[in-house]
Amino acid sequence: MSSSSTTVLAPARRGAEGVPVLQVEHLSVDFGVDQQWVPAAIDLCYHVDAGEVLAIVGESGSGKSASSMSILGLLPSNARVRGSAKLSGQELVGLTGSALRRVRGEEVAMIFQEPMTALNPVYTVGQQIVETVRLHRDVSPAEAAERALEMLRLVELPDPQKAFRSYPHQLSGGQRQRAMIAQSLACDPRLLIADEPTTALDVTVQAEILDLIRNLKDKLHSAVVIITHDMGVVADLADRIVVMRRGRIVETGTAAQIFGSPAHPYTQTLLGAVPHLGRGGAGEEAVDMVASLERAVEGRIGALGREPAADTAAVRVREPVLALRDVAIEYPRQGRNPAFRAVEGVSLTIAAGEVLGLVGESGSGKTTIGRAAVGLLPVVEGSLVVDAQELHGASRRRVEAVRKHVGMVFQDPSSSLNPRLPIGESIGEPMYLAGRAKGAVLQRRIEELLDRVELPRSYRNRYPHELSGGQKQRVGIARALSLAPKLLVADEPTSALDVSVQAKVLELFEQLQAEMGFACLFVTHDLAVIDQLADRIAVMRSGRIVEQGSREQVLRSPQEDYTRRLLAAVPLPDPEAQRERRELRARLRAAGS
Repeated sequence: MSSSSTTVLAPARRGAEGVPVLQVEHLSVDFGVDQQWVPAAIDLCYHVDAGEVLAIVGESGSGKSASSMSILGLLPSNARVRGSAKLSGQELVGLTGSALRRVRGEEVAMIFQEPMTALNPVYTVGQQIVETVRLHRDVSPAEAAERALEMLRLVELPDPQKAFRSYPHQLSGGQRQRAMIAQSLACDPRLLIADEPTTALDVTVQAEILDLIRNLKDKLHSAVVIITHDMGVVADLADRIVVMRRGRIVETGTAAQIFGSPAHPYTQTLLGAVPHLGRGGAGEEAVDMVASLERAVEGRIGALGREPAADTAAVRVREPVLALRDVAIEYPRQGRNPAFRAVEGVSLTIAAGEVLGLVGESGSGKTTIGRAAVGLLPVVEGSLVVDAQELHGASRRRVEAVRKHVGMVFQDPSSSLNPRLPIGESIGEPMYLAGRAKGAVLQRRIEELLDRVELPRSYRNRYPHELSGGQKQRVGIARALSLAPKLLVADEPTSALDVSVQAKVLELFEQLQAEMGFACLFVTHDLAVIDQLADRIAVMRSGRIVEQGSREQVLRSPQEDYTRRLLAAVPLPDPEAQRERRELRARLRAAGS
């Protein structure tokens, strides 16, 4: 908590001693679809005590969010809720009107996955917190404003006064999430429900948000329900875990029990699909990585220099498919605002058959480099060569010719696929426009690509909304590979996927890359994914590359303090190892890293 905070927060109110803050018994949720009830959650039973964190985990569609939303009456009108959910003994199911409004915000608070859509874009952050306080407390506008500033200090925003006056779009993703947490906690709720609160955040921001939730939970002695598919987050925060599959609870237990000896096959599969930072999993190699970082903090790792490792030097003998030398990229001037230089002095190469992982926080310039590599952004300084063609200053015709040899997989397949086209047409469109195939040859090539990404050929006539997230991402990969590219740029292609779906997509990606031998620039903030895929890694910060080398060098023996902070922020799917990681993070901060 900021030292400038002046008001002591009152502890959250409690029910009768020995009564759980939340007691869920035989809770079921159904949705009316086509004149029949479709179950989303079936006969759920669990409880949460004061000062406890319960994690509800499972894949998309398992019912974890629907069941939690039902507690606050946030489901659409076609939903039916049965069973019981009691808050300190008070029944919540069936509450309506003013009774339900009093519970929302005052007794139970919700942190949503995407703060940009949860916060009102036309009001300042301060106005929204003030509104929440005055809705539930009989206080003056000045007192509500002081409470809002107190909450913004409590969530450790760097400049609470500025954040109070800012609109949501003027804050970063992590700052918006902190502001939403401040709004949620403004009335000292008994229960905090956090629905995927860190999914879209960088590892360093995610670590800060998890520390914040943990500290606020201890300070307020509130109960916390966290809904997530990130098992690293669960290991970092949860006391107990509920595992859901297809609307039912398949296993419950303490974090140590679930991670140490999962009983249900589905839980075992779920944990087995989690990518681990350290190919040995959360065991010896992960512990060794923590030990190596500790030695770095203590100054026992000498300077490694910037020369590439031996295996990297061998790779670079081959002609690079992508080569950047002292590249600078700017976003053009808009109105009175000057041009913004997003990338400065970047040099890197990728050879055929090689995967370079480009990592860093949001705003570091990763995606900008990826977009420039496929000719979507111009280079203002330096040299950018793709397939032996210089793009700096290249004519439009040359850029279009180069694009026939590159492919791009986007982060969100739902927004990158045309909703009006069947997926077969989306896959075939690049080949048709490039003049590579048409007629029966094009149709045969579409079917071959569906085979390669392991989708049934019958899916060619389906539309994007009829596919799951993982299936849509497979379509995106098939489309990117349709022209047999020499260079593939993958921009956060698995960040929005469940762990089991992510594991299948990554396995498919590795297989296709081995078969086709394309060079790949893999942009991500997930270091565990990079550890699984990359041959070499480049770490970006504020538009510059701060460290570059082989996977082993960068992940096992990081040279730069910034890289060490990134590694220390990655949550490990092991509660004990994650505890050590939190302690290491604290030591890095104390050391001024």
